[in-house]
Amino acid sequence: MTTRPRLLFYCQHSVGLGHLVRSLALAEGLSERFDVTLLNGGRLPSGTRLPAQVELVNLVPLGHDDEYQLVSLDPSYDVEAACRHRVATILDVMQRTQPDVVVLELFPFGRKKFEFELQPLLVRAKLQPNRALVVCSLRDILVNQRRDQDRHDERACLSANSYLDAILMHSDPQFATLEESFKPRTALTVPVHYTGFVTDSSPLPAAEHSHKIDRVIVSAGGGMVGGPLVRAAVAAHRQVWEHTNLRTTIVGGPFLPESEWAWLQRQARCSPLLDTIRSVDNLAEEMARSTVSVSQAGYNTTMDLLRSRVSSVVVPYSAGKEDEQTRRAERLASLGALIHLPSGRLSPTEFADAVVKATRLVPASLSLNLAGRTRSAEIVSELLDQRRHARPITGNPDRSTSSAAPLHAEAR
Repeated sequence: MTTRPRLLFYCQHSVGLGHLVRSLALAEGLSERFDVTLLNGGRLPSGTRLPAQVELVNLVPLGHDDEYQLVSLDPSYDVEAACRHRVATILDVMQRTQPDVVVLELFPFGRKKFEFELQPLLVRAKLQPNRALVVCSLRDILVNQRRDQDRHDERACLSANSYLDAILMHSDPQFATLEESFKPRTALTVPVHYTGFVTDSSPLPAAEHSHKIDRVIVSAGGGMVGGPLVRAAVAAHRQVWEHTNLRTTIVGGPFLPESEWAWLQRQARCSPLLDTIRSVDNLAEEMARSTVSVSQAGYNTTMDLLRSRVSSVVVPYSAGKEDEQTRRAERLASLGALIHLPSGRLSPTEFADAVVKATRLVPASLSLNLAGRTRSAEIVSELLDQRRHARPITGNPDRSTSSAAPLHAEAR
């Protein structure tokens, strides 16, 4: 019996659930060709659907505070102890699995504060007897508003050229390319493969069987930073009813702080026009059943909007240096796919006006590649086959080997 290649997937999420949701979808797709072990570095919400064929290893969860300093999310560990435990766990898993492929979500284009554990992982991947193929998994748009953006991009490029064999860009190049949000001085020598967008594999009900509900569904991803959107939706829900005859249903999210969830429930008890749900199993399906969706503009949420074909308003999360959601929202709005309401204009009146506009919107049909879940697995499998049929690699990898000709037309 042929032994399947082994793959180790590292994912760290700190604020929302987007990185974890996308990584779980990718891990499920990869498990069709590989024995996959997923290292999860953030909190795992209860009820999270896990891929059946993927081994999940939960590290001591770390996040960051408002100053972007690391904090332990497990009261049993302080930050220093959590970091030590995580490094030991990662190296133990590396030793046990001896992966043929290592996939790093975002690093080195982000996650600089987790270099303390990723550097040992990369060194081990390089030095183990079957030197692992090292791949970075990237979303469509990177944060591009750091105070030291030029230095960040240069540092990331040098690390990528040193350690990576390939980059999987989970985007359609007609929508967003890496060069648009990544501009180092040094040339990036790692091949970039555009996989298409990664979406949930679960089917949505056909339009004629979706049992439409006269409602506005409001969601804010995991909910950790969803407070402003939730409060605006509550303040506007009576205006929304007066102008559209639509009730408002707010999905709080598993990470919405308990104090805000309790407040939201009290508001719902006082109004027959307002409903609340802590979380849902399939947001895209709930969107498809609604008249209008109001949400943030994270990667996975916008994929749900495109799949569900619901008329929608997006209010991008834009605190601090975060500009990725705003740029995604602007592009989709310019294509006629949704209505963009900037967070700086979020008020009850603006919220209600945007919902009214959405009721008149027929979302444009976009011909974007949404096959990233399957295509990513194909690309990694082909890259590993190329590696195995190439000459043996010892010591530092031969960059000419890892920079071989593109596999397909969409590879860059």
